[in-house]
Amino acid sequence: MGRGIAQVAANVGYDVILNDVSDDLVHQSVEKLQRDLTRLVEKGKVTPEGRDQLLSRVRTSTELGDMAAADIVVEAIYEDLEAKKRVFARLDEVCPEGVVLASNSSSLSILDMAMATKRPENVVGIHFFNPVPLMQGVELVCTIMTSFHTLEAARQFSESLGKKTWVAKDAPGFLSTRLMIPYLLDAIRLLESGFAKKEDIDSCCVLSFNYPMGPLTLSDLIGLDVLLNIANGMYASFKDPRFAAPILLEKMVRAGQLGRKAGKGFYDYS
Repeated sequence: MGRGIAQVAANVGYDVILNDVSDDLVHQSVEKLQRDLTRLVEKGKVTPEGRDQLLSRVRTSTELGDMAAADIVVEAIYEDLEAKKRVFARLDEVCPEGVVLASNSSSLSILDMAMATKRPENVVGIHFFNPVPLMQGVELVCTIMTSFHTLEAARQFSESLGKKTWVAKDAPGFLSTRLMIPYLLDAIRLLESGFAKKEDIDSCCVLSFNYPMGPLTLSDLIGLDVLLNIANGMYASFKDPRFAAPILLEKMVRAGQLGRKAGKGFYDYS
């Protein structure tokens, strides 16, 4: 997700610092970005010069201290609240006053991250959707501490990327995930119970509702481990059976069938 955010930001002219925990990981991200852009060149959607200019605006980093040069920071690590709080505490140490500190989390408490800093008024959720270059929406998450200036800066930044925004309250799942998770889990339950085949479940949603992909294909794209983690967190918060993970989902994650990134999920991508 961080790679996609870096791509759309660099594409409109921002200088981007792409940070990860190791040289290997950040270089892998750049290599994947280069491959993505080269495919766009081959399709005639980007010129070779445009690709090279975009890449020239992305520099890599493995030190959070480098974020001192940023005007806005978008954290996009894995969905683990304690890990995110550690990132925000470090950003609070190194970033100048007034920098917008944003999280790309799809479900975790933005306020909890904000309270790991001494400037909770500068913390906001900027939730992109995957794949970032293609998806038009960005969900802005406002806590009870987020200032109007911070929310407006997040909105202006998102719109400068060509995105359209809406504002959600800082509650588990926000708006988008709270709507999406029951839909995905219900599809898995239908498959688990033998009510319908996976292809029929997906075809029904695509052909009946004009969705770009069905719920099982979407689950594979998101990552079944990510989906399970989000569902478990929302069930812990609401105790609502709509958010209870199906046994099939738990078993697939345990078996390493995590979706597209693993080569196998509900569908085979090998």
